[in-house]
Amino acid sequence: MGQLLECGNGVGDRYISNDPPSFRILSLSSGNFRSIPAGMSKTTRETRTMLDEIDTRLLAALQKDAHLTAQELSERLNLSASQAGRRRQRLESEGFIKGYTARLDPLRLGLNVQGFVQVHLTTHGPENSRSFGQLMAARAEIVSVWTMTGDADYLLRVYCADLPSLNRLIHEVLLPHPAVSRVNSQIVMDQLKPDGPLPT
Repeated sequence: MGQLLECGNGVGDRYISNDPPSFRILSLSSGNFRSIPAGMSKTTRETRTMLDEIDTRLLAALQKDAHLTAQELSERLNLSASQAGRRRQRLESEGFIKGYTARLDPLRLGLNVQGFVQVHLTTHGPENSRSFGQLMAARAEIVSVWTMTGDADYLLRVYCADLPSLNRLIHEVLLPHPAVSRVNSQIVMDQLKPDGPLPT
C-alpha cells in the first residue's frame, strides 16, 4: 500500500512509494509530519461500525442546523432529551463532531471572487512543504488547501474582494515563494451546488 506524508500544518509531501497514488484533504491546523496509509485505515472502518442509525440521523440533523437543542433533537430522533444530549456529547468526545461554526455569505462580506488555484512546486522536499504550509496558514483569503495527484501539487480555494486582489495574491504572495514554479488559476462563475453536509 502506498503512503502519503501528511503535515499537520495543512500540507503534505507527495506520495512516497511507487504504488498507485491517492489524495487527502488537509486542514490548516498546526502539527508535525506523520506517515499515513493512502486509503481507508482499519481504524476508520471500525469507527464507521460504531455509528448506529440514530447516530447518523443525529449527525445529519446537526450538519443542517447546529443550533438544535437536546429537546429538538429528541423529537426528531424519538428519544428523550437526556438521551439525545448524551449521544451528542459522546459524538463530540469521540471526534465525530469536530466543532461548530457559522456559515457566512461571502458576497455580503465583499468577497466577490471565488477561485481555485493550482500550484506547482520546483522541488518536493519536506522543508519546502513545511515552508509552503506556513504561508498557506498565514493567508486568510486561502480557505482550504489540498495535496493532489496529477500535474499540480496543491489545489487552493480562495476568496478575494476582486480580480486585482486575486492577481496580487498570485503574483506577490504565491509566485515569489522559492518552492513555487508556476500557478494556474480558475475563477468560479457560479456555484451550482452550495457546500453541503457530509454523507452519513
